[in-house]
Amino acid sequence: MEFSAAGRLEVRITPSDVGKRVSVRRLSEPGATQEKFTDTVGVLTSWDNGVLMITRRDGRSVRIAESALVAGKVVPAAPARRRGPAASYGELAAVVARGWPPLETERLGQWELRAAGGYTRRANSVLPLGDPGVPLDAALAAVRRWYDERGLPAYVQTATGAEGTQELLCAELERRGWVREVTAEVWTGALAPVADRAGGAGVVLSRQADEAWLARYQRKGVSEVALRVLHGGPSVWFASVPGAAGEPLAAIGRCVVDGRWAGFAAVEVDPWRRRQGLATEVTAALARRALDEGASAAWLQVEADNDGARALYAALGFVPHHAYHHYRAPEEQSDTRGRV
Repeated sequence: MEFSAAGRLEVRITPSDVGKRVSVRRLSEPGATQEKFTDTVGVLTSWDNGVLMITRRDGRSVRIAESALVAGKVVPAAPARRRGPAASYGELAAVVARGWPPLETERLGQWELRAAGGYTRRANSVLPLGDPGVPLDAALAAVRRWYDERGLPAYVQTATGAEGTQELLCAELERRGWVREVTAEVWTGALAPVADRAGGAGVVLSRQADEAWLARYQRKGVSEVALRVLHGGPSVWFASVPGAAGEPLAAIGRCVVDGRWAGFAAVEVDPWRRRQGLATEVTAALARRALDEGASAAWLQVEADNDGARALYAALGFVPHHAYHHYRAPEEQSDTRGRV
């Protein structure tokens, strides 16, 4: 918090700081049983009619009455990273998009409209990495038309929590009634320590996801479109751990190597074989392959409520980089009701 020369806390932010990362202290809500003050850090997305809106790292918005402010200041756009590979949001977002590629794309200014027959929101949403070239309402109308023509619901994928992410766009979408349906996080880490964590004994690597791999994959009934997405990317590898004789695979995984980055996905283990280190074995084997192809850094996506996966990846040295969210167009503004 900021202190004045007299040692008192001061509010050193104004409505002109909308769009900047701030740290504020406010009086707790009446009746609260905890501390008298509550601290909030995030991007100031609006300051209207005596109310501040601050979007936190996880994408959650906090409304704060101006009258409750005790102190506030502008803080650096993103905290210094103490470990893990350095990467801007723009660089990492582009790498992640190439690791899960759509079958069809179209540009709207610096926005990328993506479609893949409805297989996953990631491949069927807008990636807004800059200016769409037209006012926001016109851009969103064009987005809805584009997805309506393909029989798909309109989604926009946004991010929060790192330098260059889209807290302001999140706030504008919410003001227009777009509904956030999914939130997850992108984590990053150094690749070599992952490769050193296990021997990878018994892990079989292949360029193709065969029937046994697909049988273990959590998304059942994989279509031809889905297969094209799964096999898409600069350099794709699939890992399998055989089960007992006549049994399904014990574990699987997928890795996409793209320059210095290796992206891990679909690391899944037979429920009866969990807590045996198989996920670590799969990840380590894929990491060694990625190192052989010249990669040095790794990324992966994990849902906020997947405690098991988060514990595993933290143990492997991964740390959160940013959160991402999928916003769906309001139903009254879309003719589709399909599900991705």
